[in-house]
Amino acid sequence: MSKKNNLLGLTREELQDYLIKINEKPYRGLQIFEWIHNKGIIDFDSMTNLGKDLIEKLKQNSIIEIPEIIDISTSSEGTKKFLLKLDEDSFIEMVKIPEKKRQTLCISSQAGCALKCTFCATGYHGFKRNLTSSEIIGQLWIANYYEDESERVSNVVFMGMGEPLMNTTNVLKTINIMKDQKCYSLSKRRITLSTSGIVPEIEAITGKTDVSLAISLHASNDDLRNEIVPINKKYPIRDLLLSSKNYLESLNSKSYITVEYILIDKVNDSIEDASNLVSLLSDLKCKINLIPFNPFPESEYKRSSHQNVESFKNHLIKNKFIATVRTTRGDEIDGACGQLVGKLINPIGSKKLKKEQILARNIH
Repeated sequence: MSKKNNLLGLTREELQDYLIKINEKPYRGLQIFEWIHNKGIIDFDSMTNLGKDLIEKLKQNSIIEIPEIIDISTSSEGTKKFLLKLDEDSFIEMVKIPEKKRQTLCISSQAGCALKCTFCATGYHGFKRNLTSSEIIGQLWIANYYEDESERVSNVVFMGMGEPLMNTTNVLKTINIMKDQKCYSLSKRRITLSTSGIVPEIEAITGKTDVSLAISLHASNDDLRNEIVPINKKYPIRDLLLSSKNYLESLNSKSYITVEYILIDKVNDSIEDASNLVSLLSDLKCKINLIPFNPFPESEYKRSSHQNVESFKNHLIKNKFIATVRTTRGDEIDGACGQLVGKLINPIGSKKLKKEQILARNIH
């Protein structure tokens, strides 16, 4: 890996400061920032308004490096799963999901995961390391610019590999780049930060960011959640809900918390479970996103029946909750919720794409 400064993961302000440090005008930093994130150019020689002397100085001191694309798998409904190489030992996956009015990117924040939630394939393959800000924003860059006809991402969800709030500094830095009006210009409501419940970090980000918060609950009592989401033993439901309420209070009145609830057959999908969830969430302004369990080889869990899913949802709605069922997308390429593992595989419709191919496009 090069020791040169990777400009990809710098905020606008950091990039301007960097230009000052190399004795250049700060406005050049803004120009580079826009070339990278607004025009999709990561080749210094293609940044036509910089001048040859500055370009040579940048080449000597810095790089713009994206993760290496190993495979792209496309499902029958158009969902794309990307396998990305970070270094010799670290791989991640991200998923781009096309919908009628939006393009959603499910982004990873860690290579692997240490939390070992029992419904999620990622934790079964261990934890490698946190991603840098360059590696996180690089996923959005790839999703927007990896091919000329790419539909631009309108929504980002931190629901890929890893626990975002165990890499808080780099995640928040990346969110600032995503929201910057000079590049991706994503609104706060179009970025969702999902956590399994790292309570001190929820408290730490309160007042520092205003993006949508989702909590991976998946159970209505501590005994069951201790089994499904082991971090609950350290940060139980009561503490998680309190910190979530505090975060919500720091936002405007139109905001709400998204409660994610994976429905697992004969584990947490009974009407009694739904009733307990109603009581538990009675004073939290939230919407509930029900997610049918997506099977993977290491788990013996089974997906709830369609009847149980509908009964669970209808019980919540009857009790005045906003409840939706997440449409399963990308399961045929192991790209659905809970299936990302970052393995070297050759899945359905896979396509190898080298970084050189992206550089050669010089998208303007």
